[in-house]
Amino acid sequence: MVTATADIREPFRWTGMGYAVPALLLLAFFFVLPVLALLLRSITEPELGLQNYAELFATSTYARVLFNTFLVAGVVTLFSLLLGFPVAWLLAIMPQRWARIVFAVILLSMWTNLLARTYAWMVLLQRTGVINKMLMATGLVSEPLPLVNNLTGVTIGMVYIMLPFIILPLHATLRAIDPAILNAAALCGAGRWQIFRRVLVPLSAPGAAAGALMVFVMSLGYFVTPSLLGGTANMMLAGMIAQLIQSLLNWGLGGAAAFILLTVTLAIYALQLRYFSGAAGTAGGR
Repeated sequence: MVTATADIREPFRWTGMGYAVPALLLLAFFFVLPVLALLLRSITEPELGLQNYAELFATSTYARVLFNTFLVAGVVTLFSLLLGFPVAWLLAIMPQRWARIVFAVILLSMWTNLLARTYAWMVLLQRTGVINKMLMATGLVSEPLPLVNNLTGVTIGMVYIMLPFIILPLHATLRAIDPAILNAAALCGAGRWQIFRRVLVPLSAPGAAAGALMVFVMSLGYFVTPSLLGGTANMMLAGMIAQLIQSLLNWGLGGAAAFILLTVTLAIYALQLRYFSGAAGTAGGR
């Protein structure tokens, strides 16, 4: 009986595939084919082989760029999670009226032009900027701190940009947690730290993992903010790819770097689908 039902439904499952053909064709022409062309150039220019990939890992300059990229992405993800969790929890427990206002501020920061936000941080972080003036006025530092044209400025600017992308999934997960679970833990004698560590953190792990992976992947390929706040001395992978292709016209090496970035990104997304999608569904079902 089950087999018969499945056989009846099988033709209907494929009847709607025709509507997806335009989207699949668009994806093939504007994503799959360019990626294949880029991969082909990375192994054929200047000659056939994997010398471009070997050069990326063997040359200290390129290896340093790869290290900077993953270092900044990891640090940005860590600080975004540490700062985003309290904000998401506050949004989950505060009255709806005030939560809407805070949400509006967060969304407004997302809708503001990225270039404008980055230039604003350049003004704030420079040696004569507001932040250094406040630090010197309070006596915390005796001279201005170098916060621009280094990885510190890149991290600060990118954490600000990435915060909404970790607050939103975390807030959705925290809102789905039944407050009765936390009350039950308190009634059983658990302290605040125990409730946070053994109840709240495990239940919010799916949202935290989803947000952290999203921030990490987006940070790997960011271009504008690292280029403006980090400068050429602290280049990241996206900036190096742009320089290799636009300035040096080295399509082989640039294609190899781009393909490495794409491979890492797809691998991280695959890990997210494999290990965290089911956990998110289980948490939501609770």
